[in-house]
Amino acid sequence: MELAYYSDYAVRLVNTEEPARGKDTLTSVEAVRELFGANQSAGRRATDADVTRFRSVRARLRAVFEAADAGDETLAVDLLNSLLLEFPVSPQISGHDHRDDDGRPLWHMHLADHPSNATAGYAAIAAMGLAFHLTEYGVDRLGLCEAAPCRNAYLDTSTNRSRRYCSDRCATRANVAAYRARKRLEAARPDSTGLAADSTQPSSTQGERRPDLSGR
Repeated sequence: MELAYYSDYAVRLVNTEEPARGKDTLTSVEAVRELFGANQSAGRRATDADVTRFRSVRARLRAVFEAADAGDETLAVDLLNSLLLEFPVSPQISGHDHRDDDGRPLWHMHLADHPSNATAGYAAIAAMGLAFHLTEYGVDRLGLCEAAPCRNAYLDTSTNRSRRYCSDRCATRANVAAYRARKRLEAARPDSTGLAADSTQPSSTQGERRPDLSGR
């Protein structure tokens, strides 16, 4: 399993909350366990106490994305380093479930589950994965969705660093909103051509000789 895979742990956790919408799906131990995905053995260690601990880690991971999104590379790195220090990883060489054509193990780096509790294990994996992504691709590859009020976290893996939204749905919604805004602006803008044409037309009395009513 490549280390880049682990960066998705951070994204999944951060996106359990949408502050601008007042939504939070991290409200139970079942929600915590779902974050582990296929890593069911680690998820089973979660208890009710992990809900609060996960929320604390989530806030710190979101702060990393917010700093990166604001262009403050130093702050993003400092915040991530503090997580790495608090939740150290246990790297191991693994070959489980991966074999070549000759049946030999395909050795790769794997982050071992932290033994103390579910939060520590998840935080260690998420922080290390995010650190790998940051150092490999750059701080500007950590973003927050521009489709207000979404602000979900995402990792930009585009070739030209052009990603701005967390999903195709948000990209479509933002494009539709921008299109409608342009149409409203066009409708509100006065027809300058028509006004110019009207201003050049003579009034009913301009250029006309008034009749002489004096009898002379």
